[in-house]
Amino acid sequence: MDLVPQPDSPHSDGSGGATSGASSAVSSLSPGGAVSPSPSRYESQKRRDWNTFGQYLRNHRPPLSLARCSGAHVLEFLRYLDQFGKTKVHAAGCPFFGHPVPPAPCPCPLRQAWGSLDALVGRLRAAYEENGGRPENNPFGARAVRLYLREVREHQSRARGVSYDKKKRRKPPHPPGSADIPSHEGNSNGHHQY
Repeated sequence: MDLVPQPDSPHSDGSGGATSGASSAVSSLSPGGAVSPSPSRYESQKRRDWNTFGQYLRNHRPPLSLARCSGAHVLEFLRYLDQFGKTKVHAAGCPFFGHPVPPAPCPCPLRQAWGSLDALVGRLRAAYEENGGRPENNPFGARAVRLYLREVREHQSRARGVSYDKKKRRKPPHPPGSADIPSHEGNSNGHHQY
């Protein structure tokens, strides 16, 4: 999920993902000449997100250092990202409010989807600590950020008519022929033996 185009993105050269012969087979060489594995999609995305956030801090007026960054700055960043969103979030007065598949276009704004923001905050929270930040000072774990994400989830759930409830795990069915009432044979203390 690239939220903002990145100059270090693998497809920023306009090649559309096409690479030349040997460069696609070998990801990188370590100083000893051995081939190091390429980072996972998650790790690559986390690095791009971290670079994007760093660029946001540098472009902030006045520029911000990571040490001075707070939950309020993270919220400002998340709101800034809304302009790049692709998810239609209906306003309360829209006739399609609460419809998951509206029958016609409407002027409601495009926003970042809650799931995208939630995943982004999770990656940035991990990246912050990997880059020397202390967990107790992590602005991505601030209470204000958690509350904001909860509000976005609830609002988008209502506005889009989509439930974000966690899926409940189904219990495995009883094998055929098993009795629903366990016997108490050989156990006088009332506990079941299996």
